[in-house]
Amino acid sequence: MEDKQELVKEVGMMSTYFSNVNTWILEHLTALGLSDFAANVVRIIILLAIMIIVSWLADYIAKRIIVSILDRFFKKTKSKYDDYLVKRKVFHKLAHIAPALVVLFMIGVVFNDFPRFSTFLTSVVFVYIVFVVVASISSFLRAVDDIYNTFDFARERPIKGYIQVVQIIIYSFAVLLSISILFGINLTAIIAGMGAVAAVILLIFKDTILGLVAGVQLTANNMVRIGDWISMPSHNADGTVLEITLNTVKVQNWDKTITTIPTYALVTNSFSNWRGMEESGGRRIKRHINIDMHSVKFLSEVMISKFKKIAYLKDYIDRKEKELAQYNKENNFDNSVLVNGRRMTNLGVFRKYLEEYLRHHPKIHQNMTFLVRHLQPTEKGIPIEIYVFSKEQEWAKYEEVQADIFDHILAVIPEFELSVFQFPTGNDLKKLGEIS
Repeated sequence: MEDKQELVKEVGMMSTYFSNVNTWILEHLTALGLSDFAANVVRIIILLAIMIIVSWLADYIAKRIIVSILDRFFKKTKSKYDDYLVKRKVFHKLAHIAPALVVLFMIGVVFNDFPRFSTFLTSVVFVYIVFVVVASISSFLRAVDDIYNTFDFARERPIKGYIQVVQIIIYSFAVLLSISILFGINLTAIIAGMGAVAAVILLIFKDTILGLVAGVQLTANNMVRIGDWISMPSHNADGTVLEITLNTVKVQNWDKTITTIPTYALVTNSFSNWRGMEESGGRRIKRHINIDMHSVKFLSEVMISKFKKIAYLKDYIDRKEKELAQYNKENNFDNSVLVNGRRMTNLGVFRKYLEEYLRHHPKIHQNMTFLVRHLQPTEKGIPIEIYVFSKEQEWAKYEEVQADIFDHILAVIPEFELSVFQFPTGNDLKKLGEIS
């Protein structure tokens, strides 16, 4: 209370001082023989010039001296957090109040003969000060967001959407306050009257309200973070999340284009978040090769001898031979007939080779899902599917691992006297014609 009284006292003293200067100028102009009208015009011009000069000096002192000193001081401190205040120009924007205060003090003196105009200009200056303060607060909030983003947990719990909500509230209040100042309407009366246009406001800010609710859901449920790889075919998005704001989520696709998705769309529509894959340490390889079923057959003694020389198969062949021989002997099967008893096939041995090959592959996770399996035979042959996880997650390296594996598989298939199924081409038909 005492501080407020002192401030009012100081303002009164300054106004009295400017009034004395005004009277002194008018008296001297009249003494020079100017008429009252001419003296008033010259007085206004002189006082306007003084007001402009003093305002410029106040602006210069505030920005070039005080703000510069503060900027240099904050840059030299050990803490990096205050550097964000400098980066967002919080003090630079706040310095705009200095010349406005000078104008505010001098308007009544310069235009004392025009009270209505003086009152209007005073209201305009007050509105200017309100928006300077609001702009400074907005910059401060952005600096808070920058500081918050320096922490590791900021990626999981971004607050930019909430800061934008606060900014909208502040700017809305500033607009209402400005209307109150300019038109002399009580602020509470304006707020009460807003109820009549609430439906219109809800319609205008529909996306903002939906975005706020969606942002809370996304954050609370940890559905998406900055840096996540998401794919959302309905919005042609497939890439990394760059920014999550109140109204939009920016995604940089793999072709470097930017897709902007409404925040609420991530709640109302389905999307895939690949964060689980990245955190697991592996990336799935799920691909099959179709084997021509006509090439599947029982192993001959020659083939068995050949496969025993393959490092990955030697132990398997020895163990399997003993197992099958014992089984067939126990059941008194006639080995002269191939269909009697149990026998190894080239496809079964090939599948076992793939298992062992992948077990020894340095880029394949051995502790995650690991399958080499048959799928349902179709008119295109019998699919042999590889279902494993690569240790490499980066796209290019992952594709390199996958290609290396299937290059090897395609090259090794003929060694097992198997054939890959593919539709006949023109060259295949041409060769058949030549043979016939």
